[in-house]
Amino acid sequence: MASIQSTRKLVSYGMAFMVASTSMAAIAKDVMVGGAPMLPTKDIIDNAVNSKDHTTLVAAVKAAGLVETLKGPGPFTVFAPTNEAFAALPAGTVDSLLKPENKAMLTTVLTYHVVPGKWDAAAISKMIKDGKGMASIKTVSGGTLVAKSQGSKIMLTDEKGGMATVTIPDVYQSNGVIHVIDKVLLPK
Repeated sequence: MASIQSTRKLVSYGMAFMVASTSMAAIAKDVMVGGAPMLPTKDIIDNAVNSKDHTTLVAAVKAAGLVETLKGPGPFTVFAPTNEAFAALPAGTVDSLLKPENKAMLTTVLTYHVVPGKWDAAAISKMIKDGKGMASIKTVSGGTLVAKSQGSKIMLTDEKGGMATVTIPDVYQSNGVIHVIDKVLLPK
């Protein structure tokens, strides 16, 4: 009798392990951004350089000298504008920002997209709920973003009144999380 109970326990534990392993595999599934898998074992920079949708952002991060910072331990939450978001800026804006003499301004714009800590969509949504429909988020640049929910989407409003939508949330990195957005956010 004891061996039947032991066998049942082993089978039960084995099944629980298989279910847990399957669930973990589903959670750890790589998110695709810009045609490339975003591996949670890589840092923000090592993943971003593989995204065809973020070549402008990567070039800007390099020009601003922020590569080593974003390869650091963090954790960081990055609201990552796509190439299309940068292209929607007034003509000449990106070229102007990438000039060496505008490095300080470029750094301010980029760090306005970075928040200290690891804030996934669930945490941001909780902040919005706790804030009765909106949450103020302090950025690394010292500015503030306002987050709101619109249906199941998270919307961000910058200090100039511009709005961005999180199009791909929760792209986990070894040193934080990226949320892909459809507009460039601008500080005052």
